[in-house]
Amino acid sequence: MGLSVIAAALALVTPQHFLAAHQLADGSFAEPGGKPDVALTAWAVLGLRSAHVQVDDAYIHAHEDELQTPTDLALGVLAEAQPSAPLVAKLQQTSTTGALNATAWKLLALSAAGRPLPRVAVTYLLSHQSRSGGWSWAPGVAPDSNDTAAVVEALRAAKAGGRPIRRALAYLRRRETPGGGFELTPGRGSDAQSTAWAIQAFVAAGARPPPAAFRYLARLRRSDGSYRYNARYAVTPVWVTAQVLPALERRAFPLR
Repeated sequence: MGLSVIAAALALVTPQHFLAAHQLADGSFAEPGGKPDVALTAWAVLGLRSAHVQVDDAYIHAHEDELQTPTDLALGVLAEAQPSAPLVAKLQQTSTTGALNATAWKLLALSAAGRPLPRVAVTYLLSHQSRSGGWSWAPGVAPDSNDTAAVVEALRAAKAGGRPIRRALAYLRRRETPGGGFELTPGRGSDAQSTAWAIQAFVAAGARPPPAAFRYLARLRRSDGSYRYNARYAVTPVWVTAQVLPALERRAFPLR
């Protein structure tokens, strides 16, 4: 078999194929050799749906009681094509002025569910933007690229824009490494998920994602369609691939 034929064959093995191959008979998703997990299932459903692949989310509906933290509740609402009223109600009862990460996710999920977005949550996020332009997981913690990207997506979902978004994108650009990937925090080194989050932030802001970021992700793609976490490690391929797919499709959360 010639090299061109091999390359063509590999091109047919997509991230979508990889994820779909890891959906179990009960509708859940699991890492290779791992056990079903509702949060991982939600991520896989989001990844496939971002690529316009029809996927059954019944497992998430059936295991909503396993979603306990505010971010997990929001993840479930985001992933369900028709968010259940009890899950949305449970999310609405969570604090809008606690962890910045949870506040951002709550806004994203409520937007996906077509519910009003609390202005107090928007004001809370804007008031906690760091001097560097980024956002952290919680007040008093150093900012990072992933939480910054999530907040950008949440603020854009709430129709907020202007200088806070420009400052956030400037912060993210400083997290881009020479190889084109993005790092979580300074000196940590680039990884696939941080790069995907950064791409989504640029998309949400209506800005052009750095082309080198896509080239970096392309170098992490494996022959089975999955993505490595970084150049050194290939761990949790279902989770990593699920988070990379929306970025490859140039789609931000909430999926429209």
